[in-house]
Amino acid sequence: MTISIQPFDGKSVCLFCGSSDRSDPAYTVAAQEFGAQTAAAGWRLVYGGGGVGLMGASARAAHAAGGRVLGVMPGFLRSRERLFDDVETLVVTSMHERKTIMYDQSDAFVVAPGGVGTLEEVIEVLSWKRLDLHHKPVIFLNINGFWDTLLAAIETGIAQNMTPDSFREAYSVVDTVEAAIALMQTADDLPHLQHDLR
Repeated sequence: MTISIQPFDGKSVCLFCGSSDRSDPAYTVAAQEFGAQTAAAGWRLVYGGGGVGLMGASARAAHAAGGRVLGVMPGFLRSRERLFDDVETLVVTSMHERKTIMYDQSDAFVVAPGGVGTLEEVIEVLSWKRLDLHHKPVIFLNINGFWDTLLAAIETGIAQNMTPDSFREAYSVVDTVEAAIALMQTADDLPHLQHDLR
């Protein structure tokens, strides 16, 4: 299947985040701020295509602020995550295709609070980075310590010699949207590699 994506000459950030409307309102506020500040910085927001939860909040805020947004959603999730039709959205056939496009269209990754799907997405991106398949920034937006348990699990792997100490350099952890936006800018100094170079 041929995928047609509108050209964009600037940098793009992929936001991994939850689709739940029942999470802490602080997470929704952060998602809205992230979308708006991404647009203000001139970056395109790449996200999972949903109109609900943190996904919808960030996309709507970026769009309202005049930013470019690219959503990518598998067809079978349309009824659950409800497309946000006001922005460019690709409907694809599988989760794998969704992640491939989101990866290839992005220069940096920001990981806001989310569920098991968000966890799966960031673990794959970190695994690729561990294998030197890319050098794109991976930034945990650790609102209210949401990712503390995952970060502790990574530290356990390092302590048990399952993961090298240098893996700590594969990601950054911040607790404010402003800090995440600032770290995104480091993508300017890093090569834009694609995982299919494996």
